[in-house]
Amino acid sequence: MAYDSFKVLRSSAVPLPIENVDTDQIIPARFLKATERKGFGDNLFRDWRYDKNDQAKSDFILNNPTYSGKILVGGKNFGSGSSREHAAWAIYDYGFRCVVSSFFADIFRGNSINVGILPVQVSPEFLHQIFTAMEKDPKAELEISLPEQTITIVSTGASESFEINGYKKNNLLNGFDDIDYLQAMKGEIATFALNR
Repeated sequence: MAYDSFKVLRSSAVPLPIENVDTDQIIPARFLKATERKGFGDNLFRDWRYDKNDQAKSDFILNNPTYSGKILVGGKNFGSGSSREHAAWAIYDYGFRCVVSSFFADIFRGNSINVGILPVQVSPEFLHQIFTAMEKDPKAELEISLPEQTITIVSTGASESFEINGYKKNNLLNGFDDIDYLQAMKGEIATFALNR
């Protein structure tokens, strides 16, 4: 398996109610030298998290111990900008397994799924409900069910469905990337080749 399988995730979340978060803000270009998916989490939102002297900025949400969890809740148009897959690597390496927004850039969505992050697109109204619940209780939990394709605010019971491509859903459920998917079909491929 390329990454942990994703079925049902119940966790508190980290709110980032900023619109148009682009991939250069998620992981600045100067950190793109590595080719392995390790160590990028240290520089997630680097220029927002740290000042010029590498001191943590107390007013940035990832430096606020009040909020934690495996879910990042972002504003509209999350992951826009360049197509760097390192942005998804940084989010995964930091420990997030799901990003919630009312709109995702297509390339970022694909890159996220390919490394085991579930992008959950909700309506603007439901996103507002999530931010409100988190404002009332920083430990408010969300439950994301990939099999059912639903996201629920546990404290209120409010729920909404989300869309995902069937092939990508199957890969996430099994912890497969595209190569794992093909490896799992080796027998079928060999049989097909023999019968040609």
